Amino acid sequence: MQALYEWAIAQNPMFEIEARYRVDNDMHKVDLEYFHELIHEIVKQVEAIDDAFLPHLDRKFHELDHVERAILRIGTYELLHRLDVPYKVVINEGIELAKDFGATESHRYVNGVLDEVAKQHRKVERSA
Repeated sequence: MQALYEWAIAQNPMFEIEARYRVDNDMHKVDLEYFHELIHEIVKQVEAIDDAFLPHLDRKFHELDHVERAILRIGTYELLHRLDVPYKVVINEGIELAKDFGATESHRYVNGVLDEVAKQHRKVERSA
Protein backbone atom coordinates (compact mmCIF):
# COMPACT_ATOMS: atom_id res chain seq x y z
CA MET A 1 0.00 0.00 0.00
CA GLN A 2 2.80 2.40 0.86
CA ALA A 3 4.59 1.72 -2.43
CA LEU A 4 1.43 2.52 -4.39
CA TYR A 5 0.89 5.61 -2.27
CA GLU A 6 4.41 6.81 -3.07
CA TRP A 7 3.91 6.07 -6.77
CA ALA A 8 0.71 8.13 -6.82
CA ILE A 9 2.12 11.07 -4.85
CA ALA A 10 5.73 11.31 -6.06
CA GLN A 11 5.24 9.54 -9.40
CA ASN A 12 8.57 7.79 -9.00
CA PRO A 13 9.06 4.77 -11.29
CA MET A 14 7.74 1.64 -9.61
CA PHE A 15 10.98 -0.31 -10.18
CA GLU A 16 12.84 2.36 -8.14
CA ILE A 17 10.24 2.24 -5.37
CA GLU A 18 10.41 -1.56 -5.26
CA ALA A 19 14.22 -1.57 -5.16
CA ARG A 20 14.24 0.92 -2.29
CA TYR A 21 11.63 -1.10 -0.34
CA ARG A 22 13.68 -4.26 -0.76
CA VAL A 23 16.82 -2.53 0.53
CA ASP A 24 15.38 -0.28 3.25
CA ASN A 25 12.81 -2.63 4.82
CA ASP A 26 12.87 -5.97 6.57
CA MET A 27 11.31 -8.05 3.80
CA HIS A 28 12.07 -11.54 5.12
CA LYS A 29 8.38 -12.13 5.99
CA VAL A 30 7.11 -10.65 2.72
CA ASP A 31 6.08 -12.79 -0.23
CA LEU A 32 8.36 -10.93 -2.63
CA GLU A 33 6.85 -12.47 -5.75
CA TYR A 34 3.36 -11.37 -4.69
CA PHE A 35 4.64 -7.92 -3.68
CA HIS A 36 6.26 -7.52 -7.11
CA GLU A 37 3.11 -8.69 -8.90
CA LEU A 38 0.80 -6.39 -6.97
CA ILE A 39 2.70 -3.18 -7.40
CA HIS A 40 3.68 -3.67 -11.03
CA GLU A 41 0.39 -5.10 -12.27
CA ILE A 42 -1.65 -2.45 -10.49
CA VAL A 43 0.44 0.27 -12.14
CA LYS A 44 0.06 -1.42 -15.56
CA GLN A 45 -3.70 -1.87 -15.15
CA VAL A 46 -4.51 1.21 -13.07
CA GLU A 47 -7.18 2.55 -15.43
CA ALA A 48 -9.10 -0.74 -15.63
CA ILE A 49 -8.79 -1.23 -11.88
CA ASP A 50 -10.05 2.29 -11.17
CA ASP A 51 -12.91 1.77 -13.64
CA ALA A 52 -13.99 -1.33 -11.70
CA PHE A 53 -14.49 0.54 -8.42
CA LEU A 54 -15.46 4.00 -9.71
CA PRO A 55 -19.18 3.17 -10.10
CA HIS A 56 -19.32 2.32 -6.39
CA LEU A 57 -17.94 5.62 -5.09
CA ASP A 58 -20.18 8.21 -3.48
CA ARG A 59 -17.77 11.01 -4.40
CA LYS A 60 -15.59 12.05 -7.28
CA PHE A 61 -12.39 10.08 -7.77
CA HIS A 62 -10.13 13.08 -7.14
CA GLU A 63 -11.82 13.54 -3.75
CA LEU A 64 -10.58 10.14 -2.58
CA ASP A 65 -7.72 10.22 -0.12
CA HIS A 66 -4.54 8.76 -1.65
CA VAL A 67 -4.44 6.09 1.07
CA GLU A 68 -8.00 4.99 0.31
CA ARG A 69 -7.21 5.03 -3.40
CA ALA A 70 -4.18 2.75 -2.92
CA ILE A 71 -6.16 0.35 -0.73
CA LEU A 72 -9.05 0.22 -3.20
CA ARG A 73 -6.63 -0.46 -6.04
CA ILE A 74 -5.05 -3.38 -4.21
CA GLY A 75 -8.39 -4.86 -3.18
CA THR A 76 -9.93 -4.40 -6.60
CA TYR A 77 -6.90 -5.92 -8.33
CA GLU A 78 -7.13 -8.97 -6.08
CA LEU A 79 -10.89 -9.29 -6.60
CA LEU A 80 -10.43 -9.15 -10.37
CA HIS A 81 -7.25 -11.17 -10.84
CA ARG A 82 -6.45 -13.24 -7.76
CA LEU A 83 -9.27 -15.73 -7.49
CA ASP A 84 -7.03 -17.79 -5.20
CA VAL A 85 -7.59 -15.14 -2.52
CA PRO A 86 -11.12 -15.42 -1.08
CA TYR A 87 -13.14 -12.23 -1.46
CA LYS A 88 -13.74 -12.05 2.30
CA VAL A 89 -9.97 -12.07 2.87
CA VAL A 90 -9.49 -9.31 0.28
CA ILE A 91 -12.11 -7.13 1.94
CA ASN A 92 -10.80 -7.82 5.45
CA GLU A 93 -7.24 -6.93 4.44
CA GLY A 94 -8.51 -3.69 2.91
CA ILE A 95 -10.34 -2.87 6.13
CA GLU A 96 -7.25 -3.55 8.23
CA LEU A 97 -5.04 -1.41 5.98
CA ALA A 98 -7.58 1.42 6.20
CA LYS A 99 -7.68 1.12 9.99
CA ASP A 100 -3.87 1.27 10.17
CA PHE A 101 -3.19 3.95 7.57
CA GLY A 102 -6.44 5.67 6.65
CA ALA A 103 -8.61 8.35 8.16
CA THR A 104 -10.82 7.56 11.15
CA GLU A 105 -13.78 6.03 9.30
CA SER A 106 -12.09 5.11 6.02
CA HIS A 107 -12.27 1.40 6.86
CA ARG A 108 -16.07 1.57 6.57
CA TYR A 109 -15.81 3.27 3.18
CA VAL A 110 -13.25 0.76 1.89
CA ASN A 111 -15.44 -2.09 3.13
CA GLY A 112 -18.49 -0.76 1.31
CA VAL A 113 -16.73 -0.14 -2.00
CA LEU A 114 -14.85 -3.46 -2.05
CA ASP A 115 -18.03 -5.31 -1.11
CA GLU A 116 -19.76 -3.80 -4.14
CA VAL A 117 -16.84 -4.76 -6.39
CA ALA A 118 -17.03 -8.30 -5.00
CA LYS A 119 -20.79 -8.44 -5.68
CA GLN A 120 -20.11 -7.60 -9.29
CA HIS A 121 -16.96 -9.65 -9.93
CA ARG A 122 -17.17 -12.56 -7.48
CA LYS A 123 -20.83 -13.54 -7.92
CA VAL A 124 -20.18 -17.28 -8.00
CA GLU A 125 -17.97 -17.24 -4.93
CA ARG A 126 -20.39 -15.04 -2.99
CA SER A 127 -23.33 -17.31 -3.80
CA ALA A 128 -21.51 -20.49 -2.77
